[in-house]
Amino acid sequence: MSRERLYLFDTTLRDGAQTNGVDFTLADKQRIAALLDDLGVDYVEGGYPGANTTDTELFAKKPALKRAAFTAFGMTRRPGRSVSNDPGLGAILDADADAICFVAKSSEYQVKVALETTNEENLASIRDSVAAAKAKGREVMVDCEHFFDGYKANPDYTLACARAAYDAGARWVVLCDTNGGTMPHEVTRIVTEVSRTVPGSHLGIHAHNDTEQAVANSLAAVLAGVRQIQGTLNGLGERCGNANLCTLIPTLKLKSEFADRFEIGVPDDRLGSLVQVSRTLDDMLNRVPNRHAAYVGESAFVTKTGIHASALMKDPTTYEHVDPAAVGNRRKVLVSDQAGRSNVLAELDRAGISYDRNDPRLTRLVEEMKRREGMGYAYESAGASFELLARRILGGVPEYFSVVQFDVNTEQRINARGERVTVALAVVKVDVGGATLISAAEGNGPVNALDVALRKDLGEYQKYIEGLKLIDYRVRILNGGTEAVTRVLIESEDEQGERWITVGVSSNIIDASFQALMDSVVYKLVKSGAPA
Repeated sequence: MSRERLYLFDTTLRDGAQTNGVDFTLADKQRIAALLDDLGVDYVEGGYPGANTTDTELFAKKPALKRAAFTAFGMTRRPGRSVSNDPGLGAILDADADAICFVAKSSEYQVKVALETTNEENLASIRDSVAAAKAKGREVMVDCEHFFDGYKANPDYTLACARAAYDAGARWVVLCDTNGGTMPHEVTRIVTEVSRTVPGSHLGIHAHNDTEQAVANSLAAVLAGVRQIQGTLNGLGERCGNANLCTLIPTLKLKSEFADRFEIGVPDDRLGSLVQVSRTLDDMLNRVPNRHAAYVGESAFVTKTGIHASALMKDPTTYEHVDPAAVGNRRKVLVSDQAGRSNVLAELDRAGISYDRNDPRLTRLVEEMKRREGMGYAYESAGASFELLARRILGGVPEYFSVVQFDVNTEQRINARGERVTVALAVVKVDVGGATLISAAEGNGPVNALDVALRKDLGEYQKYIEGLKLIDYRVRILNGGTEAVTRVLIESEDEQGERWITVGVSSNIIDASFQALMDSVVYKLVKSGAPA
């Protein structure tokens, strides 16, 4: 039996950017768009061209997506203006986008209070805007803002707004629970009624999470007939957030009520990258991942010792609703030595490191990993550092070089233009095959200076690290007080574009940073097959 297609619309870059404390750079947006495209979503909403510099530049440098439709967001024609005399609308129509998503008021109350116009003028604005975008050859959708609240107050007018969009040629008419207060049973009833006016094959749902039911409301809408679902990675969004695609995607893929009836564009192999995608976004935003998030949280498949753990080790289905590996997560049984060993073996398998299950060094690796994680090391986020730790204990990392000494100084001074500047200078002394090499470098900070100095001259190994560059640097304080322990994560990239993350932990931020830098360089040498 063939399954119906559901379409996923991601608005992380637009609605997610409304999250308090979130401020995407142009590079952030381009990278996230590529992640979403690779994951398999159907629409990536880039933002509001013309509304701010970042979004305008993003559409001027449209990401090269392989399958997702890059979508521009904006308002319909302003009341009292023509299509040709509305600069905001013009910026949206002229943007380099595959699709356009208009936001339009669909509540009579909002039309009166927010737009200060008439019901008919609002309908005309919807029709004119859709027609203008269609004339540009764009796929068009209309987000009917305040739809559910508007429907409960005046269903006839709210339906008229949806019908105006559909009749004008909108591919999708999206029903928005803008204030996030609608209950799942209300969504079911209203979507069922709306689908008698606009076919479900042209309906979407955009749910906010103000009652913690955005995912439930989205799923209820699907069962009632909608075929497009809008949401954000990790549920980002203003106030309490939007429907969380990191929860919706595996539910649609793994729960038979949906998987037997519907298919989405996320293939099975990409579903396994969901944890990585979720945590990559958190790392980019320097946010602490929600340990208890469904499917992708670190604690989503954690069980403590006791009868639960005993049953889990015999048969995982006793306490797991899905296989954690399906979404890229892993099972953890806390405290148990056997569980610790299992977790490490799983990591070795994932890193492609061969081992003998009877090798006593595995026990040493388990004990060392537990000791380090107790100190604050996070190997879940730093796969390259874990791989080096494992290879060192199991016997597989040559000592290419050793750092004899390093020194970092930071000073403020007046430059030749009379400007006060802060400059960092680092000196690194290394031993390479018995030869002492000393390198010095300035940087825009102590870590940058150390990075440049360390990679400036490694003698015979220099050619292996020429393409290595540091692309991200994240610091997290693990406890409070003046003796706080600091964790540093460094993301690096090689000449082929491959990326990896290393970790360092210390009460001294420079020391923690240098640990992570050293791991990055050594990992590159190992990966490149540099001879001992």
